[in-house]
Order: sequence, then C-alpha cells, then structure tokens
Amino acid sequence: MSPEELHAIELLSRVPYGRVATSVRALPFLALARHIVVDGGVLLRMHAGFGHHQACNGSVVSYGADNVNSGDRHLWSVQFTGTAELVEPTNAELELFGPGPHFVDGAVFDPVHMRIEPQLVTAHTLAGSHARDREYQHVL
Repeated sequence: MSPEELHAIELLSRVPYGRVATSVRALPFLALARHIVVDGGVLLRMHAGFGHHQACNGSVVSYGADNVNSGDRHLWSVQFTGTAELVEPTNAELELFGPGPHFVDGAVFDPVHMRIEPQLVTAHTLAGSHARDREYQHVL
C-alpha cells in the first residue's frame, strides 16, 4: 500500500463504525457496520438478521467512515472499495470488536463478519473553525 493508503486505513482505525455500500437488485444499498483494522484489511461486524451480509458477500463493496461528529476541528472522511468475504474471526479479532449491542431493532443481535481487502482507498480532510460552521448551519 502507498503511504496515502496506509494513512487512510490508520484514520479508519480511529472510529468504530462506518457504512458499507453495495447494490441490491441494481439499487444502491447502505448499511451500518462496526469495523476493526487488521493486517491492512478491514473486518466488519453486522447484524445477520437483516441479511445485508448476503448482498455483500462475494461482491465489490464500498466502505466509508469519518469523524464528522467528533468535535475535532480537522475533519476527515475515508472510503475504500474491495471485495467482501464472509469470515469467522479469530478470538483475538473478536476481542478487538468488544461487546456488541444486545438488540437491533428489537431483535437479539446476531453477529456476522466480513473481511474487505481495500483495493481503491481515498481519504479527504477538511479544516476550519467550528464556530464559523455553526453560524452557517443557522443560515442553511
């Protein structure tokens, strides 16, 4: 990986959640996922009860995360594309995820895991004053 790609993956390791995007019946689809960065790849944990993982498995997906709600003055966004593959995580990887939620939309959380090896990686940064950003929010 290039230094820019390594930096993007490092940024991704700073936040626990992101969104995986794929298509279902030719329509775009976006789902929340917990992630960890392991050996230059990304491991996702999702709720199996929705079946979202079935749409992703074996398909090219996009995964993105950011620190927009962090309060940090230096905002960043990372997106990468790669093929998703269902996997059984190791015990060490499960520990990195930490505990999952007890329920998802009222159903007992049933975890499923996918690995994505990033093929195309991008990172974008924004820097500015949050005070000024808040002023513009009132105008919009």
